[in-house]
Amino acid sequence: QLIPLVGVVSFAAVGALSFSVYSLFSKSDVIINKSGNPEPWETVDPTKPQKLLTIHQKWKPIEELENVRKLTK
Repeated sequence: QLIPLVGVVSFAAVGALSFSVYSLFSKSDVIINKSGNPEPWETVDPTKPQKLLTIHQKWKPIEELENVRKLTK
């Protein structure tokens, strides 16, 4: 009776670990060492979807935010 429980829990743990490793190496919004780049969000490509599944997403810059970004740099 314990074997199916161990199997299901092991499968879930392997799935969570594999997705964590996948996100760590393939996603640009996952940062390990933040001290090397204090503003890591500046290097994220806004045209590349960051979600696992994206349906009809279009990116266009917001003019007010771009003006604020230019003023703060």
